[in-house]
Amino acid sequence: MERGKLLLFKNLFLAAALWNLVGAGFGYFNTAFTFEQFFGRELEDPLVHEIYRGAWGTTLVYFIGYLIVAHNPVRHVGIVIVGGIGKLGYVVNLLKLYLSGIANPVVLVVVGGDSLFLLFFVYYFFEMYRTRHTSDEQDTHCTP
Repeated sequence: MERGKLLLFKNLFLAAALWNLVGAGFGYFNTAFTFEQFFGRELEDPLVHEIYRGAWGTTLVYFIGYLIVAHNPVRHVGIVIVGGIGKLGYVVNLLKLYLSGIANPVVLVVVGGDSLFLLFFVYYFFEMYRTRHTSDEQDTHCTP
């Protein structure tokens, strides 16, 4: 992979890690406040509190995963697949909650941010495929 693109992807996944850390900072460490901002009501049920906090705990795991990918984007494609699926699911669910009137407009910030990262992830996958495909073609044209 070209040096410039490798640096771009390292920075992309570092940014994705920081984005998830900021989200988890609010959601995991200040769960009730985040819930109230997202849904416009107090988080009173202790079971819902722990479930919601646990969901933000997953965001902390994504933070760690994206840091790993930032270290070596070529090697950790699987982490990006899992992270991308998580982001897509979260975007779809937040949009459903917003469109049904359950979530406040503040969730659109998260929807926008995660959607932007998804677009960059698609570009990353395209480049990884293109680089691998080009590499494979060069290997088949080599003579022993």
